[in-house]
Amino acid sequence: MTQSIRWRIIVLQVIAVLVLAGAAGAAFYASNFTSTQIYNQLAPQQIYFPANAQAGLPADLSVYAGQQVTNGDQAHAYAEKFIGLHLQEIGQGHPYSYWSGAALKTTDPAVKAKDQAIADTLFKGNSLRSMLNTAWTFSVFGQIAFYAALGLAVATLLVLAALLFEVVETVRGKETVTAVIAASESPESPELAGVH
Repeated sequence: MTQSIRWRIIVLQVIAVLVLAGAAGAAFYASNFTSTQIYNQLAPQQIYFPANAQAGLPADLSVYAGQQVTNGDQAHAYAEKFIGLHLQEIGQGHPYSYWSGAALKTTDPAVKAKDQAIADTLFKGNSLRSMLNTAWTFSVFGQIAFYAALGLAVATLLVLAALLFEVVETVRGKETVTAVIAASESPESPELAGVH
C-alpha cells in the first residue's frame, strides 16, 4: 500500500471516528434527557401503587407494591393495569362517549347527574392514563437511544482501533510496494525484448 493511499484511509477513519463518537454522544444525551424529564414530570405528581392487595393492589402489580410512579415502566403498568381496571368497572364496560351521550339524551335530572358524573370520572381517568402512557412511550424512545448509543460507541472503538493500526504502520514505515508487470502473450513485445 502506498503512503498516499494510507493517508487517505487515515483521514477517512478520523472522520468516521468523529462522526460515530458525536452520534454516540448525542444518543447517550437523548437517553439521559428522556429519563430525567420523565422522572421530573412524574415525581411531583406523587402517584403511588397501593401497598398490598388489601389496599387495592391487583395481583399482577405486586412487583410494584407501594412504589412511587417515577419511570416509564411504572407509568405504563399504573395506567393500564390499575387505572384501566378501575375505568372498566366505573364505566361498566362502556367508554366516556357512551356516558356523556347518555347524560345529554336523558331528561331526568337525577339520571343526567349520575351519567355525567360517570362521564366526568372516565374523562379524568382516561386523561391521566393517556399522560402516563405518553411518559412510557418516551421512556421506550429513551431506551432505544441508549442501545443505539452503545452500538455507536462500539463502532467508534472499532474504527479507532483500525485508525491506530494504520498510524502505527505509517510510523513504522516498513512498507513494500510490489509492481507486477503483466506480460503480453506475444514474444515480440518490446517490453520483453531481451528478457528470457
